[in-house]
Amino acid sequence: MEALLTSAALVALAEMGDKTQLLAMLLATRFRKPVPIILGILFATLANHFLAALVGHSIAGVLTQGWFRYAVAASFIAMAAWTLVPDKIDEDAPLKAPSKAGVFMTTLIAFFLVEMGDKTQVATVALGARFDNLIAVTAGTTLGMMLANVPAVLFGEALARKVPMRALQVGAALLFLGLGLWMLADLQGWIG
Repeated sequence: MEALLTSAALVALAEMGDKTQLLAMLLATRFRKPVPIILGILFATLANHFLAALVGHSIAGVLTQGWFRYAVAASFIAMAAWTLVPDKIDEDAPLKAPSKAGVFMTTLIAFFLVEMGDKTQVATVALGARFDNLIAVTAGTTLGMMLANVPAVLFGEALARKVPMRALQVGAALLFLGLGLWMLADLQGWIG
């Protein structure tokens, strides 16, 4: 349960103002078909984050030395800094669904590709390395993405005007920092 809740909270907050959330808003305003957009985001996230968690889990299983655990803790601290850097997306770029692909496939492919190397994907790799529960991490990070992106799809522009994105980014950064510092304290034997 810790893996699921930690993953969901970290990714939901990290996603605020992220380029994939901006993509979700853009898709919603351009296509105005929320159900296929939400389903495309869900399936893209499940696939992308399962693979990312699997990479993290595989690396953790192979590299069990203390230095690797320090590297994972450091990656959470680095994610704290990266979360404070806002993403941008070109809203004026033309966006059309390929004639045969439709809104669902366009969303699925675009979201999967834009998520590559994104901070939430990197966080999922680190969470997969931190927790020994691949399914809980994937479910948690996917839940976090959906918590952040479904309102973006449904309420798009109104949400962007009312929610203080900077405060959410700072909150996410503090969570990443806290988790990284907690791991370091645990490695030093200061906790429990």
